[in-house]
Amino acid sequence: MRAASSFDKVQNQIAGEKSFAADTTFVLFFLALEFGRTFSSLSLDNIFLCLTLLIVMVLPYFLAANEKPNFSGWLFGRSLIAGFAMLLGMMFKQSLGVVLPETFKFLPMTLLIITAMLSCYIQFYSFLKLRLAK
Repeated sequence: MRAASSFDKVQNQIAGEKSFAADTTFVLFFLALEFGRTFSSLSLDNIFLCLTLLIVMVLPYFLAANEKPNFSGWLFGRSLIAGFAMLLGMMFKQSLGVVLPETFKFLPMTLLIITAMLSCYIQFYSFLKLRLAK
């Protein structure tokens, strides 16, 4: 119970009064990093990555329970994060085998899976936590 209350305190410090989707932002970042790493080839998995990237970019806006920020500004911020991560993914691909070992090519997907699992845990916790009736 103490861990849950400390989690709520940290979430309130980060989010403040606005709904700030920090967990989905990290998922968006690592998904765009993986998309940038595999951007050079047009294949079915890249099409699915692109669709998933667009969904992760837009969908968390509609999950906010409190007052929602301006959609265009929110989407612009998320697209900046995704564009920066795609650029980093392209640079990461260029550095494989030169600066980094070739086995590091799985690092963005590994970090994506870890952050997606943590994001699911945080989302389910926020949906299922007990709230006092008013």
